[in-house]
Amino acid sequence: MTLIIHPIRKEFGAEISGIDLTEPTTRAVKQQLNTLLAQYAVLVFRKQALTPPQFMGAAEIFGDLMDQQLKKYVLADYPMVGCNSTDDLPRKNGKLQVRGENYHTDHSNDRCPPKATTLHALQIPHSGGDTQFVDVRQAYDDLPDSLKETVKNLKSLHVHQSSRSPRELTKLSAEDLAKIPTALQPLVIRHPGSGRPALYLNTGRMEGIEGMPADEGYALIEDLYRRATDARYEYRHRWQVGDMVIWDNQAVMHQANADYDPEQKRFLYRLMIKGVALTAAQ
Repeated sequence: MTLIIHPIRKEFGAEISGIDLTEPTTRAVKQQLNTLLAQYAVLVFRKQALTPPQFMGAAEIFGDLMDQQLKKYVLADYPMVGCNSTDDLPRKNGKLQVRGENYHTDHSNDRCPPKATTLHALQIPHSGGDTQFVDVRQAYDDLPDSLKETVKNLKSLHVHQSSRSPRELTKLSAEDLAKIPTALQPLVIRHPGSGRPALYLNTGRMEGIEGMPADEGYALIEDLYRRATDARYEYRHRWQVGDMVIWDNQAVMHQANADYDPEQKRFLYRLMIKGVALTAAQ
């Protein structure tokens, strides 16, 4: 098997062909794919038709599977597999309220956040419903030196939903909320694989900055978020049925879009790969 690699942007995003993810992969191919994920941060595999067990097997190329935090959005027969479905989304004034709107990184409130998240598209609307990614490694590299010095040792408490979250996250009962972890995370992390520094932001979950007055901390978070989500760091993925896309949660933020006809079905499987505790870049 020879992988064919089509970079989407320089060092950010790559489309991989020459592989059928329903078939077993060799150790060498697994190593190559993991190296590519660490390098490009987003990998796209087109024209894959995966059952839930096959999707789990494909995801395991990149590590051990991680439980879904929200058990209400999983497949009954395969509880490790989450699902993103139009049927599960509320509407407000006729517009879908998509859970993944606003740039974020998945489950940043976990002490060991997921290394990666992957989606597999089964049904896609005629237009819209794209997923956008921004490269928070390059965004960090481009910060002024004075701002790098300011943020290098700072941390933020990540919770289920920040008191100043720009989006409404899934409402939980008191019992379920008690099971959701919180974690103090660095503002700048060192990537566990590549060693590159990267901003680590999730405005929906960040409860200020440790040791800073609330307004000052949130202002800094907003400034970093604004810089990191500049269009020059973006790759926008336009879904096709059969796509499997995997992204590195320590290298990118992502967001979903609700800009499609709510009467058209959008349905994707979702899996996460276990990660490690994050360390600050020094």
